[in-house]
Amino acid sequence: MASDNQDNEGGSKKSNRGFASMDPQRQREIASEGGRAAHEKGTAHEFTSDEAREAGRKGGMARSAANRARKAAGQGGNPDRSSNEPGLNR
Repeated sequence: MASDNQDNEGGSKKSNRGFASMDPQRQREIASEGGRAAHEKGTAHEFTSDEAREAGRKGGMARSAANRARKAAGQGGNPDRSSNEPGLNR
């Protein structure tokens, strides 16, 4: 008996279950429903310009710190070199 999770011609397994396996348009529809529901309930957060600016600044600072740490570890000089550490791949 064949199963949806068995090897296909390419030799990889693919599941038909879960959010990630859905059509991108359907994913957007579901996410949009959640956003509308949060706004109706009053629990959605809308960033002010100042909050968005601060969040962007913090993200930039974190990225800069990661780059400095990678360079200090000797991994910053060769753009073709990849790392197995999460968040350090380019």
